[in-house]
Amino acid sequence: MSKYQKTTEAISGLSPEQYRVTQEGATEYPGTGEYLNNKQPGIYVDVVSGEPLFASSDKFDSGSGWPSFTKPIEHANVRELPDKRLGRINTEVRSAAGDSHLGHVFPDGPAEHGGLRYCINSASLRFVHRDNMEAEGYGAYLDQVENIK
Repeated sequence: MSKYQKTTEAISGLSPEQYRVTQEGATEYPGTGEYLNNKQPGIYVDVVSGEPLFASSDKFDSGSGWPSFTKPIEHANVRELPDKRLGRINTEVRSAAGDSHLGHVFPDGPAEHGGLRYCINSASLRFVHRDNMEAEGYGAYLDQVENIK
């Protein structure tokens, strides 16, 4: 069993916006997310389960209004599912252990980094600064975090 899991305690501690996004599949308004302009080194974890999702070294400014990443830290930590809710077929991204709605993935990311854009809601994430990663149990991912210039 994974140490990362969805608990009733975690769900009850969510803000209304975090609940709306992670549990009801909503999308935060573009340009409003807490981590959109975050340039600190570290990782982004699921706000519900704590599973590691994205690294700062894979974050880029897509101009979309949401934090964007070229790839997940570990593909096993995210699930990609067909999503027909917006009148067209998109690919929804959910956390594997927490089953949180994270956002969507699109094929219009930087070609030199695989061409994908993981467009993620800040409300589904918690940022762990590089300086705190070891203490919070994410030391194994330090090699994926670099200084952002």
